[in-house]
Amino acid sequence: MWGTMFRLNCLRPSLRRLLHGGVGSRDQVLEGLQVCSAEDQVLDMVGKNKAKLTVEHVSLAVRMLWEFQKERPELLRTVHLIKNHQQFLTLRVLAENKIAQMDDFTLIDMLYAFLRLNVEPHDSLVQQMVSEAWLRLDRLPMPSLSKFAVVLNDQHLQSSPLMGNITSILDQRLSSIDDARILTALMISVSSLVSTRLRDALISRAEYLLHTLDPLNYNTPRRMVQFLRNVKYIHRPLLEKCNEIFLRNIPRLDAENISLILGLYQSLQFNNCDFRLAAKERLTELIDTSTDPFSFSKLFVALAPIGSPEIRERLENTTLLVADEFSAQQALAVTEALEEIQSRNLSLLNKIASVIQKNLHAYKSVEVARITQALFLLHYQNPELFATLRKVLASFLQRSFYPYEVTMLTRVLSMLPSPRLDEGVVSRVDDVIAQCNLSELNTISFAVAKWIRNDPSYRHNTHSRYVRLLQRLSHFGHERLQTADRLDLVLEELKYVSGEWFEEMLLEETIVTLKRMMDQINPTTVPDLAFFLTRTNHLYPPLMDRIGSVATEHINKIHFSATYATLLPFSVLNYEPVNADELYDACIKRFTPHISSFDPHLLVLLAYSLAVADRFPEELIREIFSIDFLGKLDCQLESLPDALNMRTRQRLMELNRAVCLECPEFQVPWFHERYCQQLQRKGNGSVSPVQQQIHKMLGEVLGGINFVQAAVTTPYFYTVDFECKVDKHLKPLSYSEPGTLQISDRGKVLWDSSSLESGQDELPAGAQRIVIDFLDSKFFCKNSHHMKGEALMRKRHLEILGYRVVQIPHFEWNSMELSTHHAWKEYLRKKILG
Repeated sequence: MWGTMFRLNCLRPSLRRLLHGGVGSRDQVLEGLQVCSAEDQVLDMVGKNKAKLTVEHVSLAVRMLWEFQKERPELLRTVHLIKNHQQFLTLRVLAENKIAQMDDFTLIDMLYAFLRLNVEPHDSLVQQMVSEAWLRLDRLPMPSLSKFAVVLNDQHLQSSPLMGNITSILDQRLSSIDDARILTALMISVSSLVSTRLRDALISRAEYLLHTLDPLNYNTPRRMVQFLRNVKYIHRPLLEKCNEIFLRNIPRLDAENISLILGLYQSLQFNNCDFRLAAKERLTELIDTSTDPFSFSKLFVALAPIGSPEIRERLENTTLLVADEFSAQQALAVTEALEEIQSRNLSLLNKIASVIQKNLHAYKSVEVARITQALFLLHYQNPELFATLRKVLASFLQRSFYPYEVTMLTRVLSMLPSPRLDEGVVSRVDDVIAQCNLSELNTISFAVAKWIRNDPSYRHNTHSRYVRLLQRLSHFGHERLQTADRLDLVLEELKYVSGEWFEEMLLEETIVTLKRMMDQINPTTVPDLAFFLTRTNHLYPPLMDRIGSVATEHINKIHFSATYATLLPFSVLNYEPVNADELYDACIKRFTPHISSFDPHLLVLLAYSLAVADRFPEELIREIFSIDFLGKLDCQLESLPDALNMRTRQRLMELNRAVCLECPEFQVPWFHERYCQQLQRKGNGSVSPVQQQIHKMLGEVLGGINFVQAAVTTPYFYTVDFECKVDKHLKPLSYSEPGTLQISDRGKVLWDSSSLESGQDELPAGAQRIVIDFLDSKFFCKNSHHMKGEALMRKRHLEILGYRVVQIPHFEWNSMELSTHHAWKEYLRKKILG
């Protein structure tokens, strides 16, 4: 017996503490329970001593049952056997009869244990225990209050009045909490109810307590990140501190924890190169030991998006072997991962689809929407499955009253082809529009636009339902903006808003609202507002000036990595506020000490943004073009999504070109020759009708088509629309060969091997090369003729290369003044020959 007890004590220190906190006098039932080493022994003791069981006995028995289960891996737990055992029913009855005799700790601990042992939330035992805990709420010690909040959260009561009371108590007692585990459990539980003030206070307390943590404890920091995800708030200082703890614990993390952390980071749009690379290495190590469906599905979800093509193929092959054993949730998670990597493994897709079809009844509305979207984006061909999914989605939608749910289901339904739109769907959407936020209204507008395009009756018959929907969307959008009084909330709703409907219907009112709230522009809101203005492609000087002055004055309150978003509209939209030099100097001074802390790809994007604005901080440029940095960037690019990977490579090339041309003193070599040649061979660009028109007229103006070349590639691989040469008297010079490039009847550029670099033949003394570029609308701000930064940088670089640059803005070429053939020719003659 004592040998058993010794082993029990060694294996279960937490249980040991639990057992020896009891009474001091001899209690044979208590002693009998204390030496039990398995669930059946505990239940036997309960059966033999029913009449003698006190509150202490019942409490100990229930907690022991849960402790035994907790120590096992989830797949090996036997909760269902305990729940159906006759003596467990005895424990439930005894507990319900003794609720009033329980102290506060016992009440909450037993409630928690019963729910973990799968007693239903609607069971009278649970309901009475929750009611009793509510009565004692104000006196509950913080550990018990924290555990009670977790219980309520698990029962989906996170928005209940009871949770509201807990939030209030947390607010009052926050400074007294010294245990990070207790704090984070409360933070997650009350996250849907916290005010901005309480959110900031909780983050501040969490940061303070983070320093008291055991460095091997990674669960508490994970809960802190989960809280930030729940409240949709990116607090970089806390994220970075948590990330450091995760990195130290990488060798101890399993696939499930890594998958959770990567998912949280993705939701927060927090990319950390070091963690992704360490996670990739650790997950690769776990491949051989992750053989059961549970651990393998977690591994697949985490590793497939960041793994190499060889790793992905290996994972897909293994998935084919274990897919039949996947649960409904595992099949969903793997489907989304397959979509993320754009898998084309048809056998695997068919097998996963089969598992999904078999478990379709088990999914909630959000999950069916996620499945449908993933399969649709994978271009999976299974009309029968999609027809079933469509019916299920429409059924969920017509029963839903939640705006976010109706919006999501509407968006996914609009992806699917349908000969006729169900009137019930339109009716339900119409019902919830008044409760939707700006992001949801914008999403519904996309769906309505698709319905209009796909509904043949729209052109001939009753389209009033669509028109009415769009009118109501616009009405409630205006109303929401006009009644808004908090800038941070407006910016949160605008974060993912875009598209024609928003630009035409709400953008003007949005700017009026933002101007009304200019006094709320502060260091916290500056990056989000700046990023929104960049996305709109509209120039609004008063807002930009205010951003510039606030950022300059309070730069130390803006996170160093947020300087990228802060400066972006100024460089992209080519706007210099009154204090432009002070703004750029302040931002450069802010981020320079932290250059080594940036994710490599973000540092490239930041440097490119500064280069567009003709600013080249030496320390930043030397860091980016160092061998160590470029090696680290290459490693990171392997784990980034394809679109971000390509964008970063393109920006690095453009930055390399800008530094070579504008800062030769840095002695940075041009190492993108082969990259540019590959890009050029891949992309047979097309020429617009306007460019074809200009090409023809240039031949007439200059004296023949042999006096102009089209789609010329300059040194450093700018492709210009047209190039011509004139002597010192501005007389056109012909090219010794016909143009190295031809344009087909359909406007396609036809490359040959000699067209990859401009023939830079010798010019006579005093002669000059002229570049003629047609600037379409993308080179200008949408609400003015103000030229954007990239167009100016291009002009700057071409002039450094020795060209005279003639730019033809689209609004001049398409103006009423140039409506005749003669007027166009005179315009070109003046521009080129002066």
